[in-house]
Amino acid sequence: MATSAKTTAKPAAKPAAKPRPAKTTATAEPFLRFYHSSDLHDRTESVLAALEAAIDQTDHADALADLVADLTEAGMHYYYLRALKGAQAGFVVEQSARIAMSGAVKLISSVSRKFLVRMDNEQLLSVAQHIRELSR
Repeated sequence: MATSAKTTAKPAAKPAAKPRPAKTTATAEPFLRFYHSSDLHDRTESVLAALEAAIDQTDHADALADLVADLTEAGMHYYYLRALKGAQAGFVVEQSARIAMSGAVKLISSVSRKFLVRMDNEQLLSVAQHIRELSR
């Protein structure tokens, strides 16, 4: 009587997974940083923590809009007005730039407030996460 030898075939090996491209993060790309006051930093942490811990993030939209306005003003001051002062461009140039920056900040703050106060919880959390990434 002939016996048949059973052999267990191994399943074919899976082809090697294609390497995924590395995710680009904010820290992996070049960046410009600005420094701001300790008080503004503390307020940033406070507003973001309150928003992130809230059940309804929309309750914190106004506070986030105020924070974004203050961060915008601090950034504009750091990037532009500080540079003019360092270049000793003169009082008239500095005052003209200060007035222009003030107008720009008011416009940007007004527009960003309109968007922020209409955002839902997920969108506000996304903005908070972006601000946290910028502050690292």
